[in-house]
Amino acid sequence: MVDFDRPRRWPAYALAVLFLGYAVGKAAFALQDRLGLPGGPPVSAAESESYFLDAAAAQWLAAASGVFAACVAIATVTALGRRLPRRLMLLVLAVMLLAVGYGAGVMMVDGFVGIGVGWRWYHGVLGAVALLLFLETTRSYATATRRGAG
Repeated sequence: MVDFDRPRRWPAYALAVLFLGYAVGKAAFALQDRLGLPGGPPVSAAESESYFLDAAAAQWLAAASGVFAACVAIATVTALGRRLPRRLMLLVLAVMLLAVGYGAGVMMVDGFVGIGVGWRWYHGVLGAVALLLFLETTRSYATATRRGAG
C-alpha cells in the first residue's frame, strides 16, 4: 500500500533535472537567437518577428526561470530550503503551478488532441510527467513542513 502521508525526495530531484533540461534547451536556442525548444515544434519566422521580446532575450529569461525553478524544487527537500518560511514557499509553489500547469496543459492537449501548436504525443506524456512530479513535490513539501511533522 502506498503511504501518501510520507514525504518523498525523489520527485523534487527528478523535477529539478527536468527544469535544468528546459534551461539548457532555452540557453541553446538563446545562443542561436531562436524561439522554441530543441525537440519541440518549430516557431515560424513571422511568429518570431512579431514576438514582444527579442528572441535571445526571451530565451535567456526562460533559461533563468528554469534554473530558478530547479533551485526551488531542490529547496523543497533540503535543510536550507526547509528553513525558508513555509507560507512563502507554498506561495512560490502555487505561482509556479500556474506556469507549469499551463505549459504542461498545452503540451498534453496539443500532444493528445491537437490544437495546432505542433506538440506530439510524447510531448504530452512529458507534460503529464512534469505536472505529476510538480504536484508530488508540492504535496511532499507541504507534508514534511506541516506542524508536528518529523
